[in-house]
Amino acid sequence: MSAQPTIKDSRPTSRVMIETRQLAMEFSGFRAVDAVDLQVMEGSIHALIGPNGAGKTTCFNLITKFLTPTAGQIFFDGHEITRLDPADIARRGLVRSFQISAVFPGLSAVQNVCVALQSRTRRIFQFWKSDRSLADLEAEADAILEQVGLVEFRNVNAALLPYGRKRALELATTLALAPRVLLLDEPMAGMSAADVERVSQLIMRIRKGRTILMVEHNLPVVAALCDRITVLARGRVLAEGDYSAVSSNPEVQEAYIGSDHD
Repeated sequence: MSAQPTIKDSRPTSRVMIETRQLAMEFSGFRAVDAVDLQVMEGSIHALIGPNGAGKTTCFNLITKFLTPTAGQIFFDGHEITRLDPADIARRGLVRSFQISAVFPGLSAVQNVCVALQSRTRRIFQFWKSDRSLADLEAEADAILEQVGLVEFRNVNAALLPYGRKRALELATTLALAPRVLLLDEPMAGMSAADVERVSQLIMRIRKGRTILMVEHNLPVVAALCDRITVLARGRVLAEGDYSAVSSNPEVQEAYIGSDHD
C-alpha cells in the first residue's frame, strides 16, 4: 500500500452525517457484513476499502438502501433510515453515483442535467415535446456543467463523450439532485491515468458543502483524496484512520498481500 498522499483541502466537522451501528448482512448463512460500526463526518471524504470479498460493496449497498440489513441500524444526519427505501433517502439528500455510467446516451450533456433537475423538482420529462420545455432549467444546468468542466461539451450527445467526460456528466446529473451526501461507487473504475487525475480534481472541486463516501480500489487516489479510511476484511472493520495510519497497520498490510482490490 505505497503511495504519496497529497495535501487535501479538508473541512470535516464533528457532525456525524452517516452512521452504522452493528450493521450486518447475511446471505444463506454467510455474513458478508458483520457488526460494522461506521461514522462518516460532515464535510469529509471517507473511503471504504478492502481486498476482494471484504464486504465493502455489500456495506455500500446497505447504506444506500439497495439492500436491507439482516441486523443493525443506519442513521443519516441523526435520523434512522434503516427501513427506508432508496427514493426516500435520496429525497433527504443522500444520493448515489453508480460504478457504471448511468446517463441517457441519446441526449446532450445539458439535456441530461436538465432531466436530473426535473427529477429533483418532480416535474415530468416528456421526450416527445420540444426542447423548449427544458429551456427554463438550462441556466442551472449550465452552472452545474461548469462545476464539472463540461461547458464546452454541453451540446454533445452523451454517447459521443470520452469515457472520463461521461463519468463527469454522471457526477453532474448527481449534483443536480442537490445531494448533501454523495456516495461514489468506484468513481475511477476503467479510467486512464489522465482521466483519473481529471476526476480526482473534480471530486476535490465538488466537495465544498458536501460529504462524500466512496468505495474505491485505486489506493493512490484514496491517499490523495480521503480524510478518513475504513478498511474492511471478511465483512468486519479491520482498521480505520487516515491513510498513513491504515497503510502502516500490519493487519492491513497482511490483508492486502497477494490480493486484488475490487
